[in-house]
Amino acid sequence: MDAAVLQQMLDETFDQAVVHHGFTNYMRDYEVFVYATADPCTGVEPAYLRHLFRYCVEARCETSVSAETWRRSLDDRLIDHETGVDLDGYVWGVKWHCLYPGAKVLPGSEATRRWSQEVGIDFHEVLIETNAHQLILTFSDLQVSKVPIGYAPFITD
Repeated sequence: MDAAVLQQMLDETFDQAVVHHGFTNYMRDYEVFVYATADPCTGVEPAYLRHLFRYCVEARCETSVSAETWRRSLDDRLIDHETGVDLDGYVWGVKWHCLYPGAKVLPGSEATRRWSQEVGIDFHEVLIETNAHQLILTFSDLQVSKVPIGYAPFITD
């Protein structure tokens, strides 16, 4: 997969809502689900998009929420929007993170070179940044598709 094409695919969901991410149930590929919306005047319908990072050999997730905010956000009432909305802390219960500053292809690294050489296919690294997580994935290919309602438990409308 060409890095420029990969970056273009990632740019198409800039500033949208990440609603779930994790390994698939067969544990080889990594999924990032995005709820994409546009200004209603565009006529573009909102959609859930599945970004399938194929042959994912490494996934690192780290918080981007400060320790001070974490300290104020330990109350379990914050995992539900209704009970957490008026509390002082990060309301985890909104159940999405803003895909901002966004996602970018990282320059080739020792890990991508090693995996490419040992497996015989190209590998890439991307950094996906939201307002609460930084995710670094090492993988070979990306597929983006629309997700039907009911595909996953977090898609309920």
